[in-house]
Amino acid sequence: MRLVLIWALNALALIAVANFVPGIHVDGFTDALIAAFFLGLVNTLIRPLLILLTLPVTLLTLGLFIFVINGLLFWSVGSVLRGFVVDGFWHGVLGAALYSIFSWALSAAAAQLMRKQ
Repeated sequence: MRLVLIWALNALALIAVANFVPGIHVDGFTDALIAAFFLGLVNTLIRPLLILLTLPVTLLTLGLFIFVINGLLFWSVGSVLRGFVVDGFWHGVLGAALYSIFSWALSAAAAQLMRKQ
Protein backbone atom coordinates (compact mmCIF):
# COMPACT_ATOMS: atom_id res chain seq x y z
CA MET A 1 0.00 0.00 0.00
CA ARG A 2 2.80 2.40 0.91
CA LEU A 3 4.60 1.72 -2.39
CA VAL A 4 1.47 2.56 -4.40
CA LEU A 5 1.05 5.79 -2.41
CA ILE A 6 4.65 6.84 -3.05
CA TRP A 7 4.24 5.97 -6.74
CA ALA A 8 1.11 8.15 -7.01
CA LEU A 9 2.82 10.99 -5.15
CA ASN A 10 5.79 10.78 -7.51
CA ALA A 11 3.38 11.00 -10.45
CA LEU A 12 1.85 14.13 -8.89
CA ALA A 13 5.36 15.54 -8.41
CA LEU A 14 6.06 14.90 -12.09
CA ILE A 15 2.90 16.75 -13.10
CA ALA A 16 3.93 19.65 -10.86
CA VAL A 17 7.38 19.74 -12.49
CA ALA A 18 5.73 19.81 -15.92
CA ASN A 19 3.73 22.85 -14.81
CA PHE A 20 6.84 24.70 -13.58
CA VAL A 21 9.37 23.87 -16.33
CA PRO A 22 8.27 24.86 -19.83
CA GLY A 23 10.49 22.24 -21.52
CA ILE A 24 8.85 19.27 -19.77
CA HIS A 25 5.51 17.92 -20.97
CA VAL A 26 3.26 15.25 -19.44
CA ASP A 27 0.07 14.31 -21.29
CA GLY A 28 -1.95 13.11 -18.30
CA PHE A 29 -1.94 11.32 -14.97
CA THR A 30 -1.64 7.88 -16.55
CA ASP A 31 1.43 8.97 -18.48
CA ALA A 32 2.79 10.51 -15.29
CA LEU A 33 2.32 7.17 -13.50
CA ILE A 34 4.19 5.35 -16.26
CA ALA A 35 6.98 7.94 -16.28
CA ALA A 36 7.26 7.84 -12.47
CA PHE A 37 7.56 4.06 -12.65
CA PHE A 38 10.34 4.22 -15.24
CA LEU A 39 12.12 7.03 -13.40
CA GLY A 40 12.08 4.93 -10.24
CA LEU A 41 13.35 1.92 -12.15
CA VAL A 42 16.17 3.88 -13.80
CA ASN A 43 17.13 5.53 -10.50
CA THR A 44 17.22 2.16 -8.78
CA LEU A 45 19.11 0.16 -11.41
CA ILE A 46 21.18 2.49 -13.58
CA ARG A 47 21.94 5.53 -11.40
CA PRO A 48 24.11 3.69 -8.82
CA LEU A 49 26.17 2.15 -11.60
CA LEU A 50 26.70 5.52 -13.28
CA ILE A 51 27.65 7.13 -9.98
CA LEU A 52 30.18 4.39 -9.35
CA LEU A 53 31.65 4.66 -12.85
CA THR A 54 31.94 8.46 -12.67
CA LEU A 55 33.19 8.62 -9.08
CA PRO A 56 36.50 10.32 -9.96
CA VAL A 57 34.70 13.09 -11.87
CA THR A 58 32.14 13.40 -9.09
CA LEU A 59 34.87 13.80 -6.49
CA LEU A 60 36.74 16.28 -8.67
CA THR A 61 33.61 18.44 -9.06
CA LEU A 62 32.72 18.07 -5.36
CA GLY A 63 29.54 16.15 -6.16
CA LEU A 64 28.14 18.52 -8.75
CA PHE A 65 28.47 15.91 -11.49
CA ILE A 66 25.57 14.05 -9.88
CA PHE A 67 23.32 16.83 -11.23
CA VAL A 68 24.56 15.93 -14.71
CA ILE A 69 23.82 12.23 -14.10
CA ASN A 70 20.33 13.01 -12.79
CA GLY A 71 19.62 15.32 -15.72
CA LEU A 72 20.80 12.76 -18.27
CA LEU A 73 18.67 10.01 -16.72
CA PHE A 74 15.62 12.29 -16.55
CA TRP A 75 16.18 13.33 -20.16
CA SER A 76 16.67 9.74 -21.31
CA VAL A 77 13.40 8.59 -19.74
CA GLY A 78 11.69 11.54 -21.40
CA SER A 79 13.07 10.53 -24.77
CA VAL A 80 11.85 6.92 -24.48
CA LEU A 81 8.23 7.48 -23.39
CA ARG A 82 5.56 9.06 -25.56
CA GLY A 83 3.45 10.86 -22.95
CA PHE A 84 6.45 12.30 -21.10
CA VAL A 85 8.75 14.60 -23.08
CA VAL A 86 11.86 16.48 -21.94
CA ASP A 87 12.98 19.00 -24.57
CA GLY A 88 16.67 19.15 -23.71
CA PHE A 89 19.49 18.43 -21.30
CA TRP A 90 19.16 21.59 -19.22
CA HIS A 91 15.41 21.08 -18.93
CA GLY A 92 16.28 17.57 -17.69
CA VAL A 93 18.68 18.91 -15.06
CA LEU A 94 16.16 21.47 -13.78
CA GLY A 95 13.34 18.93 -13.97
CA ALA A 96 15.31 16.30 -12.06
CA ALA A 97 16.16 18.79 -9.32
CA LEU A 98 12.56 19.98 -8.97
CA TYR A 99 11.26 16.41 -9.19
CA SER A 100 13.50 15.43 -6.28
CA ILE A 101 12.34 18.38 -4.19
CA PHE A 102 8.63 17.90 -4.92
CA SER A 103 8.83 14.14 -4.44
CA TRP A 104 10.62 14.57 -1.12
CA ALA A 105 8.11 17.16 0.12
CA LEU A 106 5.07 15.08 -0.84
CA SER A 107 6.55 11.91 0.67
CA ALA A 108 7.40 13.73 3.90
CA ALA A 109 3.88 15.15 4.13
CA ALA A 110 2.37 11.71 3.52
CA ALA A 111 4.62 10.19 6.19
CA GLN A 112 3.51 12.82 8.69
CA LEU A 113 -0.14 12.14 7.93
CA MET A 114 0.33 8.40 8.26
CA ARG A 115 2.13 8.83 11.62
CA LYS A 116 -0.76 10.86 13.05
CA GLN A 117 -3.28 8.11 12.33
